[in-house]
Amino acid sequence: MQFGICGINYKKADLDIRDKASFTDLKKTEFFQLAAKEGIEQCMVLSTCNRSEVCFLYETETQFESVCGIYERMFSEAVPGEYMTTLSSDAAMRYLFRVAAGLESLVLGEDQILGQVKEALDFSRTMGYDGKELNKIVRDAITCAKRIKTEFKISETPLSVSYIGIRMVEEHTGIAGKSVLLIGSGKASLLALKYLKEYGAGKITVCSRTFSHAGQLLEDGTELEVIPYEERYLCMAQCDIVVSATASPHTVIRRENFEPTGKITFLDLAAPRDIDTAFEEHPQVYLINLDTLQKVAEKNRQQRELLVEESRAVLEEALEETRQWMLQSRVDDTIQSLQQRCSQIVEDSYSYLDRKMELGRREQKLLKKVLNASLQRLLRDPIQELKQLDSKEKQDAYKKMVNELFRLAREERS
Repeated sequence: MQFGICGINYKKADLDIRDKASFTDLKKTEFFQLAAKEGIEQCMVLSTCNRSEVCFLYETETQFESVCGIYERMFSEAVPGEYMTTLSSDAAMRYLFRVAAGLESLVLGEDQILGQVKEALDFSRTMGYDGKELNKIVRDAITCAKRIKTEFKISETPLSVSYIGIRMVEEHTGIAGKSVLLIGSGKASLLALKYLKEYGAGKITVCSRTFSHAGQLLEDGTELEVIPYEERYLCMAQCDIVVSATASPHTVIRRENFEPTGKITFLDLAAPRDIDTAFEEHPQVYLINLDTLQKVAEKNRQQRELLVEESRAVLEEALEETRQWMLQSRVDDTIQSLQQRCSQIVEDSYSYLDRKMELGRREQKLLKKVLNASLQRLLRDPIQELKQLDSKEKQDAYKKMVNELFRLAREERS
């Protein structure tokens, strides 16, 4: 039994294509049912904004191609063949381990994908399309991801310029209880607002050229004061921190229009710049802009890549353990047949001796135990040899030999 993956992700397919190949719960169930008709009993769908991929266990190359064909037909509008990734065996398992650890994510090392992998397995289990091998591979990938997350803390090295900026403000002046003016109402402002709240900012005032847009920041229930854009300079005089993130093509805060009377921290998240760089020369002002933030973000990205490289050994170690388990699982049926054959011989021999000899209860138990121990001792070396085989070809050859020597195939036919 082999592990396979097929589907599309952000590396080859843009958002328009990924949208057309998105799985609803109904489509997941439909996919499971179609795959089952091809003999696929273990299957999992991982569908997120950045990927639409199917993990499955298969026996033959024909089955593998059939699953890929089902995917292409189901999402024919997206023409997935042009963008599809197909992986099998060790390459597929390694890819899943990297996906679970966030090493294949758009944001390197992000944590959200780990929960999405868990949910995908839970859905397969609920629908009855999980199994021993699929559970083992996915759970080992999750365990490995948790270890990498704990030991290397890749996601704790921030890449978001909004977060990096707010954290720099926190490190320089502290945010808890401070009064803040937030200029702008777009995505960057929303992120900044989120991080300001996390650091315990005091009064937060928002202003925007479009007053109604500023009001949208109130939708999460945060208590904010919204003021007209024209009153920004008056408000700044009462604030400790100013965060500006507008889409304006012009400078929003000019040096000639504002004279700080006390210490104030400016965070400029806009491009082009919102805040006049002349403020850098003022002794009361600490100015952070995108030039600084992008340098930090790039440094952090490089740091994440180093951590990913350091985590490679952990991932490969975990992957090897899963690979060995998968190899051994291929001979489980032969080992089970051997043990069943052993039990049958013990019962036959015991029944014969029990009829020929007058044995008490204690002697009966002792006789059965000795017979069983003797045969198990005989089988121990062949079973260990089967478990240690390192290729499917050797396993198939040994399984055939064991079946013939111990007449297992004949027993199964009878």
